[in-house]
Amino acid sequence: MPGPTRLTLSLSVSALALLMAAPALAQTGGAQTTAASKQEDTLTIDTLVVTAQRREETANSIGMPIQAFSGAALQQLRVTDPKDLTTVAPSFTVSQSYQGVPTYTLRGIGFNTINLSATSTVGTYWDEVAYAYPFMNTGPVFDLERVEVLKGPQGTLYGRNTTAGLIDFVTNKPTEEFEGSLTAEAGNFKTYNLEGYVSGALGPRVQGRIAFRSEESDKGWQVSNSRNERLGKVDRDGWRISLAMQPTDKVEVEASYSGWRNKSDTVAAQAIGFTPATAASPFNAPGLVSYIAANQPTKASQADWAPLAVRSANAGPGLGISDPLRENDQFHAGKLRVTWNISDKVTAVSLTSFNRLSRKAVFDWSGAPYEILVQKAHGDIKSFAEELHFEGVTDKGSWLVGGYVARDTIYDSNRTLLGQNANVGTIRAVGSTLLATPFNSFGYTALQMSQAFRTYEDVGNIETKTWSLFANADHRLTDSLKLTAGIRYSQDKQDYIGCSRDFGGSMLVNVNVVNRALFAGAYGLVAPIVQGGCNTFDPATKSFGFVKSKLDEDNIAWRVALDWQASEDVLVFGSVSRGAKAGATPINAANISTQNAPATQELLTAYELGVKAGLFGRRVQANVSGFYYDYTDKQLSVYFADPIYTALSRLANVPNGEAYGVDGDITWRATRSLTFIASATWLHTEVKGYTGINAAGKTQSFDGQPFLYSPKFQGGLTALFNHDLENGLKLQAALNGRWQDKSAADLEGNPLFAIDSYGMLNASVGIGSPEKGWELSIWGRNLTDEYYWSAVSSNANTVVRFPGKPTTYGAALTWKF
Repeated sequence: MPGPTRLTLSLSVSALALLMAAPALAQTGGAQTTAASKQEDTLTIDTLVVTAQRREETANSIGMPIQAFSGAALQQLRVTDPKDLTTVAPSFTVSQSYQGVPTYTLRGIGFNTINLSATSTVGTYWDEVAYAYPFMNTGPVFDLERVEVLKGPQGTLYGRNTTAGLIDFVTNKPTEEFEGSLTAEAGNFKTYNLEGYVSGALGPRVQGRIAFRSEESDKGWQVSNSRNERLGKVDRDGWRISLAMQPTDKVEVEASYSGWRNKSDTVAAQAIGFTPATAASPFNAPGLVSYIAANQPTKASQADWAPLAVRSANAGPGLGISDPLRENDQFHAGKLRVTWNISDKVTAVSLTSFNRLSRKAVFDWSGAPYEILVQKAHGDIKSFAEELHFEGVTDKGSWLVGGYVARDTIYDSNRTLLGQNANVGTIRAVGSTLLATPFNSFGYTALQMSQAFRTYEDVGNIETKTWSLFANADHRLTDSLKLTAGIRYSQDKQDYIGCSRDFGGSMLVNVNVVNRALFAGAYGLVAPIVQGGCNTFDPATKSFGFVKSKLDEDNIAWRVALDWQASEDVLVFGSVSRGAKAGATPINAANISTQNAPATQELLTAYELGVKAGLFGRRVQANVSGFYYDYTDKQLSVYFADPIYTALSRLANVPNGEAYGVDGDITWRATRSLTFIASATWLHTEVKGYTGINAAGKTQSFDGQPFLYSPKFQGGLTALFNHDLENGLKLQAALNGRWQDKSAADLEGNPLFAIDSYGMLNASVGIGSPEKGWELSIWGRNLTDEYYWSAVSSNANTVVRFPGKPTTYGAALTWKF
């Protein structure tokens, strides 16, 4: 319902503005000149200090497109997950791959992979430490000082995998004074959350802080269409322990340990159609076609998944999966930052970090009550990094120079269950006709063939090593002109070994009979596989086995920018920069070794021109910039023409692409109590000169097609209200709306893969006593109960959507001490 939703967003924000402005307007009637001047002073927009360039500066003094949000604003807007940032920074989008891994996109630049082991084009940093893999951000967000969204390549100061930009989460630090807070929340879907922190001095020159957030929803928001079952329960916790020490007047030490655990239900899919190869297949599960026709989704709660009795039962060597459809994940992160003030103008900084992610999850993206595709994932990532840099100031600027090393070891696997998938039925039928041929050298029976190909496992082991040297400096050419230049040389190495392989003997019959028969015409009779052996075929060696690959790449990221301080409140800036994303190797269901071949590094050259203007006595801050991106070797998950299964996934480099648009945000301090924040991005993206394979396994030109998950327009409007009442009470309210145009989840323009335009409306209102330390608030998200979906995918049989949550609401009580 895009039309009504857009109208609702506009009317709601306008109504709130009028209501909230009324008391402030009433107070202005008899004000004297001095009082009016004092009031005018208080109407200036608060200046937020950021560290976008690895040093403290005001956001409006940096010639770079930045959206920054204070911790207080984030709390008022109820940002408790990275995807909540999309409501206030609409150029940033979060989609969910079918394996539950977030896909981040900023200004249309993203990477549509499903793998736990894949890095993103949008870097995420927590207190300067890179969380290189998006799944590391799936714990709760809490106790933040601010969040900075930096747009455009950030490779010179932050390194690899920031071609689109980055999001920097800055947590609250330990305080000298004792303080604390505790918030209890209750909401629909039997939601009970608890959040709090304690901070203060632990001794002379030592401060500490402990913060946590616990989330629990005991009633799932997804309801099975076919039976009385639900999914969508939430059970996750996050924690952080921080220490700050000043052993001498010149040395500061920050140490922290943080982590989270997640045992929430996985999201079920909504089946909406079929792949080209299976649309008319006689091997679709009985009743599946009529089920999808009768259950086209119209709201978020509608979904379905294979019954436990079906997927848990063993069928010959095809072992079932009896685990519940939920996550079982843990993340641990340690950081040590040592700052040594060598002199008044030179500082040395050492930043050491270690991250450990463990995932065990079961998810069903059949989209229907059949065993079309159920997966059990297991992954482990260990990531170590060390950065050493020196920074200093000069009479006319500042400089920074340093080095960085990192090493990651990754295990990424998933076991797939697909006993009622149409492709399995096809293979079994073909195999039954080959049982009396010489290809059945093991004497398999018809019963064995009818039970074959129920389950298999994809597995990959990856080791990455990277090192870089970097430098950045700015120099004031005149009182109003500043030149900034930065450069980073990086080398990335990656070793991979993996394959798709038999599990429990389930793949032996179909691979040793059907696959060998189909490969025989081109490669002769190849050797069979054994139980637990790889069933990925390498045409070069004419054998089944592990796929091995190596990447050894280097690149130079750079940035040159010129800032012109046109007046005290107006900054005009222009920049040219280049960023790189390291090469990537997929973990695919690989029939042919080509599917697990790596994609090489991608490069993005960005041209940016913008202005940051404080207007009307700094009551209004307007930031607008135009950008043009020249993309080379964009990494993209595409189809591979498979000789058996028609079309399967692989990674490829798209030689050329471009993106351009206008991006901006405006903040208006309408009254002492009321602030409006509007932001929008107009975007055009285009693949240039690329010919690939479509879902039907046919060659197709994709020239001129837009990038995935890249709507032409994204916009948001936020109203924040903070008003002092009588008796020491304070009223707070927030209203936030976001609109996103239509986009696509594939390059072909298949209507089934369209992501319709949608709008979201969120609100909160609270009253409290700052002096007495309490606050009571109520909140709601997706108040219009908009049905929307963030991703569309295919499981080689059905095409499925992944919906966003319906309306959620609740109340919160906070006690500060």
